[in-house]
Formats: sequence, C-alpha cells, structure tokens
Amino acid sequence: MPAGRRLLVLDGEPGDWLPPGWTVVPQCGGGLDRRLAAAFAHAARLASAAPALLVGMDTPQLDAAALAEPLSASRRPGTDAWYGPAADGGFWALGLARPTARLAERLLHDLPMSAPDTGDALLGRLAEAGLTVHHLPVLTDVDTVDDARQVAAEAPGSRFAARLSSLVLVPEVAT
Repeated sequence: MPAGRRLLVLDGEPGDWLPPGWTVVPQCGGGLDRRLAAAFAHAARLASAAPALLVGMDTPQLDAAALAEPLSASRRPGTDAWYGPAADGGFWALGLARPTARLAERLLHDLPMSAPDTGDALLGRLAEAGLTVHHLPVLTDVDTVDDARQVAAEAPGSRFAARLSSLVLVPEVAT
C-alpha cells in the first residue's frame, strides 16, 4: 500500500522478516490503551502533517485493496478519522487525519479494551471529539483458534491460512 512512512511499534527486536523502509520504535509500557496512544504520538512526531493509520496485528486477512480506496487522497477531504470495527465488538484499525499525542490520549486513554463494547466506546469518543469518521469494513480479529480457522477460510490463499493448516491443533481436553 502506498504510504509516506511506515512505522512499526515493537516490543522486541525486528528480525529479517521486516521489509526495508520501516522505522521501528520501541513499544511503551502500560495497558493497550496507553500503547496505542503512544503509537499515534510516535507517528505525529515523525510526520506531524500526515495522517496515521494504526492496524492491529491480528487481522492477517487484511489486504492493501481493502484500504486503498477509503484512504486514497481523493477520499480524505472531510474525513478526520477511520474506524475499522472488529466482529467481536472491538476494532482492528483506527486512523487519524491529523494525529497528535493529545488527541490520541483523549480518544484512547482509559478506553476499556478487549470488551464487547470497546468499539462503541471508541466511536463515542470520536463523536465527542467532533470527528467525521469513515467506517472501514468489519473484520474478524484473531483471538482464538476458532477465529483463526474463520480468518483462514476467508483468506484461503494467504500465508496465514497456509501456516495454520501446517499446525497440528490439539482439541481442548474436557475436564
């Protein structure tokens, strides 16, 4: 996907799996709400006038085509934020047209994470901030083995599907 910059916020060291052209910064401590806000703060420091899209790592079925049109320069005017809802009530993407550390903190700090109403709570905060939001497609994020199977079925030709099919998954033992 065309991008002016690519930022990876990482807990650990990048390996040879990371393609060239990425800036890597360390992930901060704290809960997910703080780590997400800090990622936007990093993005704002790197390119203060550029939009930033944060995408979770647990949506391997996502491809560039799903983002190209809604994030294209022709579709950006009038959009302040992009929101990608997850099927479980969370979100898989959040984008800000003009990210700042202060806005990210306002939107994300103390947001209840990993709850069925996380996405609704975020949408409420986006509305309270007066932001015009473009909704991206609903995706399933991979939190469980069942989610992984569903996502692999949705993207059967993906590396994720191939890797999942190569694993021997042991059914849970009933107690």
